[in-house]
Amino acid sequence: MSADVLIGTQWGDEGKGKLIDVLTRDVDAVVRFQGGSNAGHTVEIGSEKYVLHLVPSGIFRSGVSCIIGNGVVVDPIGLMEEMTALTERGLDVKQIMLSDQAQLIFAYHKRADAMKEAAAAKVGKKIGTTGRGIGPAYCDRAARTGLRAGILTKPEALKKAFYDNCERYNKEFAAAGMELLNADEEYAKLKVAAEYLAGFVTDTVVAVNKLLKAGKKVLCEGAQGTLLDVDHGTYPFVTSSSTVSGGACTGAGIAPKHIGTVWGVVKAYTTRVGEGPFPTELFDADGEELRRIGREFGATTGRPRRCGWFDAVATRYSCMINGVDKMAITKLDVLDTMKEIKVCIGYELNGKVIDYVPSDVEDLAKVKPVYESVPGWNCSTENVTCYADLPENAKRYLDHIAELVESEVAIVSVGPKREQTFEKN
Repeated sequence: MSADVLIGTQWGDEGKGKLIDVLTRDVDAVVRFQGGSNAGHTVEIGSEKYVLHLVPSGIFRSGVSCIIGNGVVVDPIGLMEEMTALTERGLDVKQIMLSDQAQLIFAYHKRADAMKEAAAAKVGKKIGTTGRGIGPAYCDRAARTGLRAGILTKPEALKKAFYDNCERYNKEFAAAGMELLNADEEYAKLKVAAEYLAGFVTDTVVAVNKLLKAGKKVLCEGAQGTLLDVDHGTYPFVTSSSTVSGGACTGAGIAPKHIGTVWGVVKAYTTRVGEGPFPTELFDADGEELRRIGREFGATTGRPRRCGWFDAVATRYSCMINGVDKMAITKLDVLDTMKEIKVCIGYELNGKVIDYVPSDVEDLAKVKPVYESVPGWNCSTENVTCYADLPENAKRYLDHIAELVESEVAIVSVGPKREQTFEKN
């Protein structure tokens, strides 16, 4: 059996958590393969609303294995708190597996994250990180000084390694004039989390491949969007991991031959959180309306998202490098009141119109979007339950998007709840 992959095609916040929840009705396991607690996946089921950061969104389906893969960076204290909160709400966390190869995030990573962001801000080069320690943890992985989750099962080794690393980081903090971490206080909290998580730690690479060999269906869950990929995104305003579909192979330990359908989640307009170029960003009443109706505030940070019209150039690029087979269009309902909707079909750069995303971030910051306008549908879609019942102009808009980005619309979402989602065919 194959492993399907679901990724975001924009700058994140496309609704991946909801789509994972919808697709898990037909799978045996969900594998989170990159990122950390900087991700925020919101799922609404009935009157209940859940926000996940590390736990895969398959947790709401009984019997679905929820695997935190080796490509994820894990805050053990944050994961423990997330899992205990889910338990208190009646969910079974026994279906969770934590890779023994996943890198761990500690208090010193978060302190280093804040230190580096503050230093960058002073010289006008702020990235806009969430401050969750993601970048420093991936740096430690690359430098081979990081600690992996397997050490949570070895109390003495964990204690020594934590104190050694804490001492190393405290030297950096002292040099920067920052307050030092209290290693004893931080370790006391870590010890509790380690004892809680130790029973969930396992070799998930072996576990995932056993599932595939047994003919089970696996779904790989991406976190941040494609345009935040450390290689293919708007560098340096990116995250620290591989957010594209190819990242599922390394981040979950799956051979490329096992990858099946690649799902691309696409918001019906475009948003971005943090710093960096955003060609279709709106600073007018339309932008405010998209933010208000779409409730565009970060699930992790609460920051207001930057909003703009749909960018077909950037999304086509994402569909290309991910090999997107099927698209899931989310938040179509947010456009219900728009009399006129604009779509970016090209960029103007130095007086010439181009149809690709410049790899140079300074060039991308200079482009002017080339728009075409399409008529809105001016009626509510939030209660629509099948594609045929969508307003004709809404269907035309979806078909036009599919043509522009050279992919196929397969699922449409017209609201935050699980039941506000339907297949095109």
